[in-house]
Amino acid sequence: MEQGKSVNTARRVEVSVADLPLHCPTPANVLWNAHPRVFLPIEQSGEALCPYCGTLYVLQGGARAASH
Repeated sequence: MEQGKSVNTARRVEVSVADLPLHCPTPANVLWNAHPRVFLPIEQSGEALCPYCGTLYVLQGGARAASH
């Protein structure tokens, strides 16, 4: 495993505005066994579900945080 990276086993991940634009897998995940990168629209609802792995991403501060 690459140092400083982890396998995406979380099913709920909180992200911040600094993580936008959001994609799964994230840069913190190991890529050797990951699904293709998919960008997730989280700005309007404050939540996004990855269609590949089912991880739920939640924007800290909700949808309002992305509008600032």
